[in-house]
Amino acid sequence: MKENSLRIKRSIDVLVSFILLMILSPLLIITSLLILFTMPGPIFFMQNRIGYKGQPYSIFKFRSMKVDSEAESKFEFDKDIERLTAFGKLIRRLKIDELPQLLNVLKGDMSLVGPRPAIEQHTKLYTDYQKQRLNMKPGMTGLAQVNGNASLTWDERIEYDIKYIQKFSLFLDFRILLKTFLIVLMGEERFKK
Repeated sequence: MKENSLRIKRSIDVLVSFILLMILSPLLIITSLLILFTMPGPIFFMQNRIGYKGQPYSIFKFRSMKVDSEAESKFEFDKDIERLTAFGKLIRRLKIDELPQLLNVLKGDMSLVGPRPAIEQHTKLYTDYQKQRLNMKPGMTGLAQVNGNASLTWDERIEYDIKYIQKFSLFLDFRILLKTFLIVLMGEERFKK
């Protein structure tokens, strides 16, 4: 039963990501141009992440911060606030910065719903229990993202990811996608626990 659900999930991923890329192409082009003209540097932020069964891949995002190669290579998240641009703040609030990940979904590196993509440095510190979150493709959104996201600790996020994998169903995916849409429309603050 789970294998059938996973096949259907992949078909939905391909169909929905392709349709969304087509529909959202004007927004993607406008965002690219605005980044190009307001923030010197590349349009896309690309970083290695660890996916299904520990396989590495490059994640795509619109760049929302000033370039700082040293901070990015060392994962110095405490510098993120000072590097965030005004336009970057807007596209983060509307989750537009995440839209290029639709390419990752179409390629098969990611799914629309799943555990958030893991950073290799974090996965090296995982316990056997925490490694369970690598038993499913990472998602653009997931259970942690619709249950507090930034207000959660890393351990709480991992717990949500493992809970998602254990309770996976297409209906759960639908509920997470619907709640994600509402969060984008109304803001994350209204959904904080």
